[in-house]
Amino acid sequence: MFVQISKEEYKKEISKKAWYQTNNIIWTIIFLYPVFSIVDYISAEQIWLQFFIIRIITVMIIYGLNAFFQSKNYNYRTLLHISFFLLSATSAVLCNIVNIQQLNIYFLMYAAILLFFNLQVFWEPINSIIQTLLSLLLLALFYNILSDYTLDLVINNGGQFFFIVAFVSCLIPNARYKIIARDVRSQILIEKSNEQLKEQNRDINEKNNIIDRQYEQLRKLDDQKNSFINIAGHDLKNLIGSIIMSNNMLKEEDYRLSADQKEYTGYITESAEKMQYMLNKLMDVKEIESPEMKFNMEIFDVNAEVTHVFKGLQETAQMKNIHLTDNILKLPLNVKLDKVFVGQVFQNLLSNAIKFSQTNNNIKVVTSLQRQKFVFEIIDEGVAIGQQELDMMFNKLKTLNDASGNIESRLGLGLSIAKLMTKELGGELIYRSDDNGNYFRVEFYVIN
Repeated sequence: MFVQISKEEYKKEISKKAWYQTNNIIWTIIFLYPVFSIVDYISAEQIWLQFFIIRIITVMIIYGLNAFFQSKNYNYRTLLHISFFLLSATSAVLCNIVNIQQLNIYFLMYAAILLFFNLQVFWEPINSIIQTLLSLLLLALFYNILSDYTLDLVINNGGQFFFIVAFVSCLIPNARYKIIARDVRSQILIEKSNEQLKEQNRDINEKNNIIDRQYEQLRKLDDQKNSFINIAGHDLKNLIGSIIMSNNMLKEEDYRLSADQKEYTGYITESAEKMQYMLNKLMDVKEIESPEMKFNMEIFDVNAEVTHVFKGLQETAQMKNIHLTDNILKLPLNVKLDKVFVGQVFQNLLSNAIKFSQTNNNIKVVTSLQRQKFVFEIIDEGVAIGQQELDMMFNKLKTLNDASGNIESRLGLGLSIAKLMTKELGGELIYRSDDNGNYFRVEFYVIN
């Protein structure tokens, strides 16, 4: 977070601080300067009343100037110069007309005024130097006009203290000005930083509210999805149950069935049992989305499972006049996986390739052993899905909208579930699409 301070902001805050210090000085003078008449009454009884009146007039003038300068927003330095000049003039006169015995007291009072001024004032050091030189000039002027004493007497009776205090006090405004200016800059930085933090906090709260609303919408959609899957799963269970029951009735009459019919009823039984097993797994959406999804792991020959899937879809390919080429390894490759889900992964990928391949296209099914991994590949010449749709096929349980009304969307739940199941079983599914067609590749570790 980077905070910048403009010159206008800095000048404004400096002016506010300067006027605050100026008010402190002015009001202190207004209340305390007339009190100095007590010293006049004790030390210069003959003139105390006249100087009491002078002190009252001085503070009234200073009060009026302060009100005028603030109302007109004039420079505070001018007000301070005028106020200090009035105090210097009255103090210089007193230091040159009182008796020599009281001279120490009045020089000390004059030095105290100058020291107080320099301790409180907030301005550039050159202004204090000007006022100190002006005070010395007034002392010299009134000495020549009013004093009957020699210069040595004046210096030895308090003059030396005044000169020392006057020059030493000129060093104070320099350090004070730097410190206060630095504090003002720090204060501005802190205030602006706080404003930025408040603004960022408001933005964060707004974004959190947006996130909360979106989360609530997603939660509702998730509930709808779960509800849909539960309803669909319940209906599918009934359908699968009807298929199994009807197939069992056929088996009871197996003596009347031909060899091919018996083989088909076996396929139906096997497929129905796989569907029932998968449906029981997929019904629990929370289990699907959990990293700890439980599988029925068993050791089996994966090439035999691929061959089984291949033979089961050969007739479907022949109906579309699609040439299905078998390049499956004949040697057994054992894996430890969930046999039903692995078979379903192969089934989804191959049936997808058949479904969206055109008549007379070629589809090649290849298996191999590469770096202790079983590799299953499908190379088809169907309509290319396209690179833009590549990422969408990996989204869990989502469908892909196809721009063409004549071509079905190939990325339904089948490929999404295949991708999910491959990952959950510790394998890897790779997809590629170009002008020549589509390519699927599945890899699983073998156990020997």
